[in-house]
Amino acid sequence: MQKKYKLLIFSVIFDLVGMLSFVVPFIGETFDILWAPVSAFLIYKMFKGTEGKVSSIISFVEEAGIFGTDFLPTFTLTWIYKFILKKDNDEIKPL
Repeated sequence: MQKKYKLLIFSVIFDLVGMLSFVVPFIGETFDILWAPVSAFLIYKMFKGTEGKVSSIISFVEEAGIFGTDFLPTFTLTWIYKFILKKDNDEIKPL
């Protein structure tokens, strides 16, 4: 399996983790506060470069629940941007 598809699998998993706050009311908000910096770090490490930097900021803001954007699959959207819209087929390093 190509590394970019492994990255897609991790992206979907991390987006699902981020959406856990919808499953458990009230406790989920506390989880989001802890998950926000973790998700920002992970997305920065996964996508590197400009995509990683911009996505990490978006991920932090989104997971922190600012502006009601907690439902966005930021990791997967970043993958789509990098590999489909931008068509970046460069070899990527695993986590």
